[in-house]
Amino acid sequence: MKIATIVFGFFQDLKKNYMKKIILILLFASFNIVAFNQIITGTVLENNTNKPITATIYFNGTFVGTLSDLNGNFKLDISKNTLMPLTISSIGYYSVTLSDFLAHTPLVIYMTPKVYEVKEVVIASKSLAKRRVANLNLFRKVFLGLTDNGRNCKIINENDITFNYDNDRDTLKAFSSKPILINNMLLGYKITYYLDKFEYCKIDRSIFLKGSLIFNEDLANGDKHKKLYEIRRKDTYLGSRMHFFRALWANDLESAGFMVKNSSDKYFNYFDIVEDSLSVSSGNHTKFLKNCNNLSILYDTRLTKMIFLKGKVFFDKDGYFEQTNPSISWEGDMMDKRVGDMLPYTIVF
Repeated sequence: MKIATIVFGFFQDLKKNYMKKIILILLFASFNIVAFNQIITGTVLENNTNKPITATIYFNGTFVGTLSDLNGNFKLDISKNTLMPLTISSIGYYSVTLSDFLAHTPLVIYMTPKVYEVKEVVIASKSLAKRRVANLNLFRKVFLGLTDNGRNCKIINENDITFNYDNDRDTLKAFSSKPILINNMLLGYKITYYLDKFEYCKIDRSIFLKGSLIFNEDLANGDKHKKLYEIRRKDTYLGSRMHFFRALWANDLESAGFMVKNSSDKYFNYFDIVEDSLSVSSGNHTKFLKNCNNLSILYDTRLTKMIFLKGKVFFDKDGYFEQTNPSISWEGDMMDKRVGDMLPYTIVF
């Protein structure tokens, strides 16, 4: 009888331990579902009319995105991009960027139709045709850049781009109701760029460019030129804004090859994480570079000037920095890198 009691107790303990393990496994699985499958849902509508819109919902500068259906509804896994703003774009509408959203709260996004204050011009005469060719050449140089990467990009739908022919002698303005489709031949990417505003002043060569992009296809996947693409991408990355902010995140500017000094010619090999005028403030997976007036950034022999337009600039470990409302103005080498030199924030070297 005693032996039977012991055996029964043994099996009872075994059953309890088994149930505990099952509960722990279920808890761990549910935690993983919450932590790693953050799905946002929402609806895209036209402002004023509430008409559903078929739009692209994506993270600017990445491959991550989705389309809304005919009713304007969408869902998107944001687990790998929880800190980046969400961008919504559609043909004929200004893009919308959301910085504050929660995975468990359905979104309702209203988009405003694009209205261009530009006279409709029929390119019929030889003089207007020549002006269009000149404007298009200038647009390519300013928009894509004059680096090897920029010069070797091809805009697939140039006919969708229009210009302001009535006052284009001093300032070139470009418009496109449809997204601009770009093949980056040297870096091996296909890109869709949603242009909201483009102005180039020919007098002082100042640029105002507002838009967002999504990478559609990586041509290096299975391509015989994959190794060459990878070499070019690494060369493009070194000394770029992405490289700088990744090094700043790691607080390792010196070993990354950057020399940084302020307007008083004081050099900084790293930024102290303290509450002073030159600092990086750490949050939960976020950092802010505080207003340092002007910073000069030297990489190799290439010089860039960073001018702060706001009190602080948000950036993350992938090299993304706040761009929705311009927080930084650039001059020099990094400014010369345009759309033709852009790399996806997910790229790893």
